[in-house]
Amino acid sequence: MNICIKNGRLIDPANQRDGVHNIYIANGRIQSIGRSPNGFVAKQTIDASGKLVMPGFVDLGASLREPGYEQKASIKSETRAAVAGGYTAVCCLPNTKPILDTPAVVQLILDKAELAGFAKVLPLGALTVGLNGDTLSEMYALKKAGCVAVSQAPNNNLTSQTLRRALQYASSHDLLVVLKPEDVSIKDNGCVHDGAMSSKLGLAGIPASAETVAIAQIIQLAAETQARVHLTGISAAKSVAMLARAKFENIAISADVHAYQLHLTELDVGTFDANYHTSPPLRTFEDRDALRAAVAQSIISVSSGHQPHEEAAKQAPFPSTEAGISSLETVLPLMLRLVDEGLLDMNQLVERLSLAPATTLGLDMGSLAKGSLANICIVDPDAVWQLTAKTWRSRGQNTPFFGQQMKGQVTHTLVEGRIVFKK
Repeated sequence: MNICIKNGRLIDPANQRDGVHNIYIANGRIQSIGRSPNGFVAKQTIDASGKLVMPGFVDLGASLREPGYEQKASIKSETRAAVAGGYTAVCCLPNTKPILDTPAVVQLILDKAELAGFAKVLPLGALTVGLNGDTLSEMYALKKAGCVAVSQAPNNNLTSQTLRRALQYASSHDLLVVLKPEDVSIKDNGCVHDGAMSSKLGLAGIPASAETVAIAQIIQLAAETQARVHLTGISAAKSVAMLARAKFENIAISADVHAYQLHLTELDVGTFDANYHTSPPLRTFEDRDALRAAVAQSIISVSSGHQPHEEAAKQAPFPSTEAGISSLETVLPLMLRLVDEGLLDMNQLVERLSLAPATTLGLDMGSLAKGSLANICIVDPDAVWQLTAKTWRSRGQNTPFFGQQMKGQVTHTLVEGRIVFKK
């Protein structure tokens, strides 16, 4: 379908474009920006007056639960939630059942995503067979089957020797390795940040060293093997300093923070509400502010950390509940809060959610250049709405933001020129 998006403020950091322009789309691609192509006849026109037109967001890691955990969510339900949040592409973590460690499982996920018809799913193949942390997977076969990277997330049960061999293998095939920086022996059985709140509540704590020790090891091995590494879910101020130093030394390592970590802290755990049980844990105000500064300074990008759960997974004593927040639909309004607070401008927001993740993955996304695939979201930055179960699309109802007033809402999402979401 030929589509014209008119009168919107087009924000495209990849091409240094920020202004009111019309966009003309045909055959799934952007044909022209500004002036209508010769002979172009729009079958549908979207009036984006007063709205923002952005490249679709790219998420670096979400649990879509299917196959194997359909009691929690499905590829269809979560990609539908993704496009409602402005995401046109979502990396799928390998912790499915069966584990995403064979080309057959890769193809199954790609087929289900194609059938659902919402956001594109970018599989992350398992770094080790069965995510067992021991035997390396057939990474090259996974790459040929369609995996954009390999990952051990959301676990990090790797010995130093296995990690080094995995990075060597991945480097030889130019494969990005996505890791969750966490030393499981230091984490032990902790469930919240190791600090004043864990002592007050009598809950086992997870010190920041569980993260920083893992990062120190990964940085050294990445430098030695010359592998491309991305760390997902950074949570501590000291981690930011280590990553900034690694970038200064031109080590090929990138990182992201889950958007909710830029707003929540360990104090939110004080009610014993299991919706605040996250991994990594919510940390201190100082950690939160360091993460915000790192996003503002482009040291790290932003991911959803999307972990949908069924209701029963959060109905137990806090330490026994499953960690994670269903979060694809709240990333945009949470980031817009940072814009309202003056921490980011709108171009920086788009860069952190779209261009930076696409660049990390080495994919031709995050741009609204002529000829590029029309992966676009249109946002009403002034829309005020309340987050409730009625406005929620993910199957996972596990969010601590229910009942809160949000500002900024996606009105349209296009994936390869198809309107897949309309408010």
